[in-house]
Amino acid sequence: MKIVDMLWYPKCSTCQKAKAFLEENGVEIRELRDIKTQNPSEEEIRFWKEKSNLPLKKFFNTSGILYKEMKLKEKLPTLSEEEQIALLATDGMLVKRPILIGEDFVLTGFRPAEWEKALDL
Repeated sequence: MKIVDMLWYPKCSTCQKAKAFLEENGVEIRELRDIKTQNPSEEEIRFWKEKSNLPLKKFFNTSGILYKEMKLKEKLPTLSEEEQIALLATDGMLVKRPILIGEDFVLTGFRPAEWEKALDL
């Protein structure tokens, strides 16, 4: 059985679909963490970026209200990677969700085909 950790926002319908997908496929969720009440730390974000091989921009919730209010589309290109990591760690609502963390992968957002592949389903 695959065991994963997932950061989610319980009110997010995509996150709810992702959780149901894991349950339907017999994937054990070791830790289910509310991204709004338990912000990811800078260390976690660095680790996820390294493990996922994704650019840091993929960890930003670009469709979120906070992202738009802070005008991050314009500001992000001017920030260093360390500044972006620090910013992501300030508020979980800036972070793309859900985040699925497995033994050998980190995925942002819910794309069923990508999750099936990563989980060998």
